[in-house]
Amino acid sequence: MSFVEYSDCIQDGDVAIVYLGHESMTPVKVKRGAQTQTRYGVIRHSTDLIGQRYGSKVTCSKGGWVYVLHPTPELWTVNLPHRTQILYTTDIATITMMLELKPGSVVCESGTGSGSLSHAILRTIAPTGHLHTVEFHQQRSEKVLEEFKEHRVDHLVTVRNQDACKDGFGVTGVADAVFLDIPSPWEAVKHAKAAMKKHGGRVCSFSPCIEQVQKTCEAFSDQGFEDINSIEVLLRVHDVRTVYLPLPDFGPDPSAQIQPDSTITPPQNHASIAVKTTIPPRDVQGHTGYLTFATKPRT
Repeated sequence: MSFVEYSDCIQDGDVAIVYLGHESMTPVKVKRGAQTQTRYGVIRHSTDLIGQRYGSKVTCSKGGWVYVLHPTPELWTVNLPHRTQILYTTDIATITMMLELKPGSVVCESGTGSGSLSHAILRTIAPTGHLHTVEFHQQRSEKVLEEFKEHRVDHLVTVRNQDACKDGFGVTGVADAVFLDIPSPWEAVKHAKAAMKKHGGRVCSFSPCIEQVQKTCEAFSDQGFEDINSIEVLLRVHDVRTVYLPLPDFGPDPSAQIQPDSTITPPQNHASIAVKTTIPPRDVQGHTGYLTFATKPRT
């Protein structure tokens, strides 16, 4: 099992996602002889998981069943232990696209946090790219490195425990893209520029407050970055429902020649038609943050 390579069968030591429902999933470290408790009963790793194909339906001890899924960055995002506020798939998809990431890209990131975006970046740049990620909090940097090793992607990433605003990213002239998710990203812009390759590249900053965006845009401009723009990504999911619309009654058709013995049934007064439509939900996910992008010119 690896977050960047697909495996058919569950093996001892894998991290699998136990799927109980759309709103109920949990990551499980598969270990021979271990057990996992669920509301449907016990899952025995040796007999119920190891050797089974990913995506299999597993019957628990109480007769209920669950699905066991191969881990992906998207599933990890909704199941990871939160050590910090994290980025979700809506913003992550926009970031990876706008930074023009691809296999072989070299990326610098600060801060690492809980590793939600990091896993998505690693899948995108594998198998030949590399991620240089910086986390100023020592315990968090140690924990995320442990997870990278457990998920078998540690060969694609270097984790540094330092302050990106003061010490930069630990590399110079190697990055195709830089991502900043720190309280004062404008203080790290000069380090981001130094880490990027001479042929240019893209940089993105995530900030929840517009005042942070303003200062960051000024820093990008001062450092010679071009094509500076900020966007906000809002997710709005619509529910598909069946509704019944009444058909208007315009009376009899004067052009119709209806004989007295006609078997044609006259229209009903309250006829209606069923149609499919979309209805916005009552609860809509609101503001998460602003994404500010800029391009480093070729030098």
